Amino acid sequence: MLKKLISIVLSASLLTATLGLVSSANAAEGGAPHKMSADEFMASLHFQQGKITLPGNVATLDLPESFRYLPPDDANRVLVDAWGNPPGAKTLGMIFPVDGGPLAKDGWGVIVTYDKDGHVKDDDAYKIKYDELLKTMQEAVKDNNESRKKAGYPEMNLVGWAEQPSYDNQTHKLYWAKELSFNDTHEETLNYNVRVLGREGVLVLNAVAGMGQIKQIKTEMQRVIAFTDFTAGNRYTDFDSKTDKVAEYGIAALVAGGIAAKLGLFGKLLALLIAFKKIIFVAIAGFGSAIFKFFKRKNAD
Repeated sequence: MLKKLISIVLSASLLTATLGLVSSANAAEGGAPHKMSADEFMASLHFQQGKITLPGNVATLDLPESFRYLPPDDANRVLVDAWGNPPGAKTLGMIFPVDGGPLAKDGWGVIVTYDKDGHVKDDDAYKIKYDELLKTMQEAVKDNNESRKKAGYPEMNLVGWAEQPSYDNQTHKLYWAKELSFNDTHEETLNYNVRVLGREGVLVLNAVAGMGQIKQIKTEMQRVIAFTDFTAGNRYTDFDSKTDKVAEYGIAALVAGGIAAKLGLFGKLLALLIAFKKIIFVAIAGFGSAIFKFFKRKNAD
């Protein structure tokens, strides 16, 4: 999950392990940055297993023995110190397979966040033309490549769906996967997305790996979907139309992502993507405008 691609990237962690890890906590206290070995860094992380109640008591992870959880502070250290992301991301922690840690060559992980933007109506779930939506998203990424090149970043392309969006109206869980490529690498990236709809918002689980891991990730993420749920009172079915806020967007916007720009939620979109390395920020501006055109056309229809 730590490579030079749109969603964090695997090789980058190996490079970090070779050069040494810098402790942001030490630097924040005014001391000189302390370089740690990969083994020291891993030993300093506080992994947890079993049933986990996420911060804010909004949701739980009923982890099987093959998974482990990293709380927010340590998750931030992984994102910033080990993977080289900008500081400031607010997560509910991260999930890792037991047999693949943050610095493992074929390791992957899941970043957990929560968007409390209101209750997302799922009326449009089975009306969305995902092929058309994909073309709009591809055009948005392509149109922004000139800006990426000027900023010194490699061109990026959205190859297509690695798994077309699918929504389960019984569990209110949405998942899909995107295949991404960059012109400076031969390896394509798998970006697997899961959204769990709740009473007042959406639980966001994002996993990233190489396309060569697609079979494994598809299988493992189905397990992640199964062991993740909202706590009583926060579930989708707990929604009270008399008192609870309804989100200004639906299922299609969750998949498109960039639609947040249309709704004045651009800051929230950046928060969602903060873990994807700096190259993602260059792509967002152009992406948002094209997605807006897609939804504007849909609303006119």
